Amino acid sequence: MDLLTMLQSQLSDDVLRQLSQQVGAPPEQTASAANGIFAALLGGLAGNAASSPNGLQSLVAALDRDHDGSILDDLGEIIGSMANNNQTASSTLNGAGILQHILGDQQQTVAQQVGQNSGLSMQQVMRLMPLLAPIVMAVLGRVRQSGHLDMGGLLQTLLGSAQQAQSGGFGDLVGQLLAGALSGQQPQQQPQGGGLLGQLLGGLLGKR
Repeated sequence: MDLLTMLQSQLSDDVLRQLSQQVGAPPEQTASAANGIFAALLGGLAGNAASSPNGLQSLVAALDRDHDGSILDDLGEIIGSMANNNQTASSTLNGAGILQHILGDQQQTVAQQVGQNSGLSMQQVMRLMPLLAPIVMAVLGRVRQSGHLDMGGLLQTLLGSAQQAQSGGFGDLVGQLLAGALSGQQPQQQPQGGGLLGQLLGGLLGKR
């Protein structure tokens, strides 16, 4: 299951037009930046979930409590609401809060690298990130509900999708966000296939 492809499929012409208007950029550049943001958020989520049992449990609790995927049914209107700060009190749509949980103090680093790859300014990317973060959680929440994924299945789906994201144009960025998940494991060498994510899958999922 490739979450990155699922996320990209949410960017309909109408949604992309609205996002482009919000950041003041052409749709093609906005789409490129969105792909980078999606990849970074998947890498951050996978790294956080894999780094400790508490990280995975916190993600599952947040999905079950606040992110059932229903915002995907009317995404164009939801983006307008978020852009106009009409629903900032909602945990489901609190893009800034979601970003803080996933990326922490790495948000500006992500914005800088996504901007360099997409042609958007760092400020434009920073405006785009909180609009996209709730979409990532909504897609993940819907996948968990529809597939009835337990915590192990959710972790494997995240890591596999981050591996797919790493094979794209933002591989270095995803790898940096995942690096913290290897803390304390001290692997002897990189595996021949899969790189960092292959190592994570073998080391972490093998312990379940």
